[in-house]
Amino acid sequence: MSLATPELAPSPAKIPVVPAPPGPPRTRLLALDGLRLAAALMVCLYHYTGRGGVVSASWHQNPEHIFPTLSRATAYGCFGVEFFFVISGFVICMSSWGRSLGDFFRSRVARLYPAYWVALVLVTGASLILPAVVRAVRLDEFLVNLTMLQQPMGVPRVLGVCWTLWVEVRFYALFALAVVLPGVTYRRVVLFCSVWTLAAVLSTAAGDGSWAQLIVMPQYAPYFIGGLALYLVHRFGHRLLLPWGIVALSWILGLRTATEGLWHPGAARNPYIVMVVVTLAFAAVAAVAAGWTRWAAWPWLTTAGALTYPFYLVHEHLGWFAIRVLHRAWGLPPWPTLAVTVLGMLGLAWLIHRFVETPFGPKLKRALKAS
Repeated sequence: MSLATPELAPSPAKIPVVPAPPGPPRTRLLALDGLRLAAALMVCLYHYTGRGGVVSASWHQNPEHIFPTLSRATAYGCFGVEFFFVISGFVICMSSWGRSLGDFFRSRVARLYPAYWVALVLVTGASLILPAVVRAVRLDEFLVNLTMLQQPMGVPRVLGVCWTLWVEVRFYALFALAVVLPGVTYRRVVLFCSVWTLAAVLSTAAGDGSWAQLIVMPQYAPYFIGGLALYLVHRFGHRLLLPWGIVALSWILGLRTATEGLWHPGAARNPYIVMVVVTLAFAAVAAVAAGWTRWAAWPWLTTAGALTYPFYLVHEHLGWFAIRVLHRAWGLPPWPTLAVTVLGMLGLAWLIHRFVETPFGPKLKRALKAS
């Protein structure tokens, strides 16, 4: 399956101002599936070899002493999250076009929750078996985690990576209320991107701890906004100046938030490498938007995209669990331990996709529609 060829830029008079009618099935952008898995692997290798903390206990020493060369590169793997957010902006804009608010809500719930619930059960079980890896939560805390609202409720997280889901949920809510509810159009997306950018800048100027910062998320907004604008480039043609201007501004603001949030004098990360990594994230999605990756049409990319979400959910704590058992208990050398752990988490992700997401996602969506 090849990528869709971007349409030529319409004249301003022909830019749609009403929701596009349902058309032929969307062509899957296989290159995006590959980028999603690449971002997940960046975060995974950061959690296994690019940071200290709990994983140091699993390795029995700091990973930078075990993988001195690799850890210098994987220390930047945390920016895979920002990469995810750019991709998410693109995908959400694409998948919501021509859909109602109810369709949008059902698709998000059916996509997020089945694999998430299974990951919660698996990690909670691992915490009972080996509490040294992750602290077991109380029943009330576990139940709140099932709702995906544990972070605003101040409840300990079962999954360390689920803080990003709270960011995603807020993005979905903003986009749904401002764009999907009245109907997705080119102009509404442009207006949403412009207003959100302005709100993010103003909330930053207002200071920390405000309601505005909680809602508009100035530290993450540039990545989502850049992804939204890049989908406009893909749908309406890369000759339009306005979407590229939004992308450029989002990239500049994203460079600032990345270097401000994850770098400081004396840190192990180089601020210029941080800026290069963020730039590559925007550039990779821009290449898809401009139609330069239509050659990437390998069928296995569909599987890569399907594995990304469950892999992202389970890799952190269960990976630390596996490293502790393989390396410390069974004496497997570091590099084979790393390889077996990554492949094992990918295998577990495939099982979750095959036996949880594939059968139960559509059932949950149909049940929501029936009710």
